[in-house]
Amino acid sequence: MKSEIIAVGSELLTPFRQDTNSLYLTEKLNEIGVDVTFKTIVGDRHRDLVSAVRIALGRADIIAIMGGLGPTEDDLSREAVAEALSLTLRRDSSLVVALAARFAQRRLQMTDNNLKQADVIQGAVVLPNPNGTAVGLWLDTQFGGHRKLVMLVPGPPNECKPLFANECIPRLREILPVRHIAKRVLKATMIPEATADALVAPIYTKYKDVETTILAGNFEIQLQLFCARPTLEAAQQRVDELATRLEEALDQHLFSSAGESLEQIVLYYLEMKQETLAVAESCTGGLMAQRLTSISGSSRSFLGGAVVYSNKLKTDFANVPPELIETHGAVSAEVAEAMARGIRQRVGSSIGVGITGIAGPGGGTPEKPVGLVYIAVSDKQKTESLVCNFRGDRERIRQWSAQQALDLVRRRLM
Repeated sequence: MKSEIIAVGSELLTPFRQDTNSLYLTEKLNEIGVDVTFKTIVGDRHRDLVSAVRIALGRADIIAIMGGLGPTEDDLSREAVAEALSLTLRRDSSLVVALAARFAQRRLQMTDNNLKQADVIQGAVVLPNPNGTAVGLWLDTQFGGHRKLVMLVPGPPNECKPLFANECIPRLREILPVRHIAKRVLKATMIPEATADALVAPIYTKYKDVETTILAGNFEIQLQLFCARPTLEAAQQRVDELATRLEEALDQHLFSSAGESLEQIVLYYLEMKQETLAVAESCTGGLMAQRLTSISGSSRSFLGGAVVYSNKLKTDFANVPPELIETHGAVSAEVAEAMARGIRQRVGSSIGVGITGIAGPGGGTPEKPVGLVYIAVSDKQKTESLVCNFRGDRERIRQWSAQQALDLVRRRLM
């Protein structure tokens, strides 16, 4: 069955407030085998709300509407849903009494506008809200000759989440056929999105029962796989079968088959192979070290390193000979390799990394343009460097450099 989530609130259409409830609702719906096919954000305007609800009723079987149930003039969700379904509102006397008691218990005066929170849509079941004054509503109704399940839940997260989990999900479980969704997230890096899709599309398009989504961002490619079956075992078997074939197609670009970050994978390989790592970073300014140390337990394999931004510190901390810098320049393969060797020897790690480049926006020349970065990896057997030409602003070049350096270590450990 298709479902749609409607987040209500003009504040969600500004840069200052985000809808986070829908992520939770999506997770809970997925757990019972319900796909969320649409998400809508609509402001506090009656006409727009009615239109959004009618559109949702026309394309989804289950509609969850969050927010707009409070006491103010711009809380209009009850009224909009009632109009969209051609139903009436009635004031529930028991809810009026409960509201009055709640305010009296807190020794607060209840203004008349609070009474609208006691309005119930014709045929709706009231869903109790122990964490606030606005109750939820459940409607099992008809629209266009088809059965529709409509839920209205309050917007504040401390009210929305428990009410949805405790009142809505159990009712859905009683009605819906048993379905389970299996998920896998594969991650690849240092490969363009179009190239990745050219490799994997001929494979995943044959699996019509597995929904495959390719996402590019955070300097990696993600392949998200979803499959719904009557049993979790059947769904997982189908997802795993496809994942195995996609892993083979992506080959060494693939670094994670269970959603781990690249730094987690690097630390996993380091520990598994009983290796240790140190870094000498120039243009990245410590980004590689920051990513590694963001993982708990990284000290078992990552010993540390230095930010050697100046030529003097490249010599003092990473043992780069001054004449090497004078001959080849600070941004060169020779200096990157010397940095990797030097920091490895200085710290006593088994693997060293050196990163030097021009992040911009200034400092570039025709011979050495902005985006030119050299990354070297050194161990006891060999020292190798890679020349990269990254595009983008200063931050993007720095982030790509750290990503490439982590991936080079991963490939060396593989």
